[in-house]
Amino acid sequence: MADEFIKGFTIFSAAGLLWMVLATWYRTPEFDGPQLTAPVPENPGTYDAIGIVLMDAMVAMMLLGPIVFWFLIPAYQQARSAYAE
Repeated sequence: MADEFIKGFTIFSAAGLLWMVLATWYRTPEFDGPQLTAPVPENPGTYDAIGIVLMDAMVAMMLLGPIVFWFLIPAYQQARSAYAE
């Protein structure tokens, strides 16, 4: 059970850190303005578009990773052991 917890926590931490790095690059236009919440650039280049998509994917992974490892996998294991009995 502890290994599922640490896997979910690792996914949450790594995805959160990567989201913060990418959000700092793409959602912070100036130091005194809004930070991490500004809109993304209007016409991004190819690599910028990849970074923006990756940033959005990290938010989804930051939410879904712990849900899978903390709730769904243990619930599946409990259901499987209950069914086996």
